[in-house]
Amino acid sequence: MCDQRRTPSAIERHGVERSGQPRSCKPAEARRAVEWAVTERCRATHTHCDPEALGDALLVASELTTNAILHGGGVTDFRVEVVAAGVRVSVSDRSDRLPVARDPLDLRRRQRIGGHGWPIVCRLARDVRVSELPAGGKCITAVVALD
Repeated sequence: MCDQRRTPSAIERHGVERSGQPRSCKPAEARRAVEWAVTERCRATHTHCDPEALGDALLVASELTTNAILHGGGVTDFRVEVVAAGVRVSVSDRSDRLPVARDPLDLRRRQRIGGHGWPIVCRLARDVRVSELPAGGKCITAVVALD
């Protein structure tokens, strides 16, 4: 199941609700929610925010929300939480179909357009889990290291 993240009301200025869920569940709002959660944690703990690690987390959030929109019938839930291991991003959608990595070449051995999102998520995340949801659909949770 996806974890809920409660964040201060200041996050509302960045296009997300108090729960850490983007209002419209678009990739841009997901990226803003992740960026805000990570930078707030760095500020609160007086630690350096690694721009490359943050970039990886932003890309994972963007790819997961894009895939939910394109292949999963839309985003039904989005959660972000900064944990000891890094930043945990959870995206739920309506589809029961599991994500798959496609061959980058088509049947004629030409380069395909698209199909790179899931491999990017799997490459950048420390831990990726796909869970079936009781009411149907799935939740994909990825943890991206911040150090």
